[in-house]
Amino acid sequence: MPEESGLLDFDQTDFRIIREIARDGRLSDVALGERVHLSSTAAARRRKILEECGAVTGYSANLNLEALGVGIVVLVAIELVSQAEQVLNEFEAAVVQCPSMTFCSFVSGDTDFIMIVHVRSFRDYDRVYRSELSKLPHVAKIRSSFVMRQVTQRVVPPVVFEGRR
Repeated sequence: MPEESGLLDFDQTDFRIIREIARDGRLSDVALGERVHLSSTAAARRRKILEECGAVTGYSANLNLEALGVGIVVLVAIELVSQAEQVLNEFEAAVVQCPSMTFCSFVSGDTDFIMIVHVRSFRDYDRVYRSELSKLPHVAKIRSSFVMRQVTQRVVPPVVFEGRR
């Protein structure tokens, strides 16, 4: 399926399958086939191809973190003392060990890394700040922003499916 551009080459049926399993990863092959107008065998075969080529990387459940007691979301911007390869590598190796963090990316601009941290309370964030974030190597500055209200969260941006009906 790879094209010269490095992108995978999908047809409209592939995108219909991707859209449906993004909505509900637990769909049976029979239900998937019905939704995309294929036999269950053809739907299963295409789903397997999408998984094997790396277009579908896994399945997960969407959890209500507030109901599970970690409903406060904190966006954390981290600046490092330098962007030397060793500094970046050591920070990245350490940050993946932070149990309160669900997302961390190296970004452009004034900030080096953006993280998403989930905590139980403001007091809990103080604990996370002291026991996890402040112990990360090579950190020069930490800026925290508390999410007041989530407006939306998407698994897949709609632009992926634009013009592919």
